[in-house]
Amino acid sequence: MKKFKQTIYHLIDGNRGTHKADAYVDMFISGLIVLNVIAIFLGTYEEIRVKYQSILYAFEVFSVCVFLVEYALRIWTADLLYPHLSKVRARLKFMTSFFGLVDLFALLPFFIPLVIKVDLRILRILRLLRLIRIFKLGRHSQSFKLFADVIRETRFDLMVTLFATFVMLLLSATIMYYVENEAQPDKFENIGEALWWAVATLTTVGYGDIYPVTAFGKILSSFIAVLGIGVVALPTAIISSSIIAKMAARKAKNNNEQESKTCECPHCGKEIKQS
Repeated sequence: MKKFKQTIYHLIDGNRGTHKADAYVDMFISGLIVLNVIAIFLGTYEEIRVKYQSILYAFEVFSVCVFLVEYALRIWTADLLYPHLSKVRARLKFMTSFFGLVDLFALLPFFIPLVIKVDLRILRILRLLRLIRIFKLGRHSQSFKLFADVIRETRFDLMVTLFATFVMLLLSATIMYYVENEAQPDKFENIGEALWWAVATLTTVGYGDIYPVTAFGKILSSFIAVLGIGVVALPTAIISSSIIAKMAARKAKNNNEQESKTCECPHCGKEIKQS
């Protein structure tokens, strides 16, 4: 039984690419997730939804059954993922982890309407929540794992950047309110309205229906717009530099592993692969 459990663990959560079966399971789950996203997209077209309703529903049921089995197996094998914890604590840790919650919320939109009667608007939101399944791809993507590691490592730097951005937004919105309120009381009615202008300007997406008309307001707006270029670039630079460093470290590690698998013949100088 223990060997069977280890086999299941390696199939769904082990080192992928080690055996063909691992790769097949990986491709099947990844393909099913992509097809689910396509099905959700097609389901928004009324003509397709009416004509192929039974097929779309059958595919939804099939997908939910597969994801439910996968979720149950991951809970069952959680003690192999966290061997330092007891079985109960390991399963709780998995269930409350990011991917554990993604697995759970990917299933809930199907089961909630079956258990309780929900309003049509809530039902539409639940259907939209099925898009959470796309996050399941992150478990099967090395690039996503790399990006997640980068965000985790740079989270404090990013938090400082976000806090500084929030302070700039609040200050610029407050100043603009006092500058433009008298000239445009209908546009800059309060700081909240001015905050919307500040967000649109600082992110360089444009003014929309709110823009300054006074001379000082235009000067401040120009300054905020230029400052917005740096605000957008700063977190991008932090993430980019960390990704480059991670990729360089991974490449160096792979090179070291390749070098360790070969040795030089002391007689002829040729490289010999170690078994």
